[in-house]
Amino acid sequence: MLTVRDLDVRYGRVHAVRGLSLDVPDGGLVTLVGANGAGKSSVINAVSGIVRTSGGTVTYDGRDVTRWPAHRLVKAGLVQVPEGRQVLATLTVDENLRLAGWHSGPGLVGEVYERFGVLAERRDLPAGSLSGGEQQMLAIGRALVARPRLVLLDEPSMGLAPKIVDEVFRVIAEIRDTGTAVLLVEQNARRALAAADHGYVLAGGEVVRSGPAGELLEDEAVVRAYLG
Repeated sequence: MLTVRDLDVRYGRVHAVRGLSLDVPDGGLVTLVGANGAGKSSVINAVSGIVRTSGGTVTYDGRDVTRWPAHRLVKAGLVQVPEGRQVLATLTVDENLRLAGWHSGPGLVGEVYERFGVLAERRDLPAGSLSGGEQQMLAIGRALVARPRLVLLDEPSMGLAPKIVDEVFRVIAEIRDTGTAVLLVEQNARRALAAADHGYVLAGGEVVRSGPAGELLEDEAVVRAYLG
């Protein structure tokens, strides 16, 4: 589904991602873990067309999409749930969801309401009035309305209470169970690796460990550095 080879991302003199390669299989759940500043979000943003790459290739569904703009990738089924939710605060919940169907129609809005009952209850409220957990559900629901084949999740549990984190990971598992591939960036490395099939550990913008997620959970070096 997704192949990244020798990816480089720079912000001026800052070399955020260095020669990174990864794969996400069709229907798989892959996670990127690492300390703050390791380059995880830069990888996600480069793959989704939000930042320009300075080297390397991104292949999605057999096509070179390295230079595709974000809106074209969304139309092709590659959709990001951004860090910090980034809902349109002054628009209602319903307006946020319907806007997400700009290319495919709002036909899935009803399914999102069925999955997230709290959004149905608050559909006429401004998105900015929702709690952090509710906004995260809205951000995920907004991605699902776009009919994705690959969802990129950037720090979905950040700032949320443990009970809400459980709900977020339940939803991630459901997305994967429908056959949608997932690339997950997550500060809770232990939880992310427990949910994933395969993991990549990043440090200084480079992959320093990779392998089946279960094996990384038992890797003493990974545990000491990232899992406590």
